[in-house]
Amino acid sequence: MTLPTPAENPAADVVIYDSHCRFCTNQVRKLARWDGKARLAFLSLHDPEVAKLYPQLSYDDLMKQMYVVTPGGTQYAGAAAFRYLTRCLPRLYALAPLLHIPFSLPMWQWLYRQIVYTAATFRPNVEHPPIDELLASEHYAPYAEDWGRAGDRCVIACIDDEPVGGAFSRLFAAPKIGD
Repeated sequence: MTLPTPAENPAADVVIYDSHCRFCTNQVRKLARWDGKARLAFLSLHDPEVAKLYPQLSYDDLMKQMYVVTPGGTQYAGAAAFRYLTRCLPRLYALAPLLHIPFSLPMWQWLYRQIVYTAATFRPNVEHPPIDELLASEHYAPYAEDWGRAGDRCVIACIDDEPVGGAFSRLFAAPKIGD
């Protein structure tokens, strides 16, 4: 599938994504399929056109999250970009009320970062670090250290008394949210 570019569709919102990320590319292809009215154009952050068209966006920022830039120059990043797209693509309309709950954007940004981090670090057929090393990493340590303190919750799913999965949550004091 060839994705339309801003040169081919200058009146469209531009989605800037990481074409070296298989997960990102698959998601962008879905957006392109769902865009039946040429509302979107797509640029890989690795394309030299990005630096020419959007010099205010740094490579480091673009590597962290997807961006959507409107023809008027408004920029949306990460979850805010996806939230914006829920108002543009009919296929995503059903998600718009949920993503637009007042004051919920920080939660969606956090979730977006978790998905991006997982997609960027998970590679099948690649040896992963031991769990202790992973939990001690800068990314996961705030969620794992001193597990069992007030505000920590866990549910374990079992089949025939064998654990098969779990869900964990931790409540943070306000200054820790989004760290």
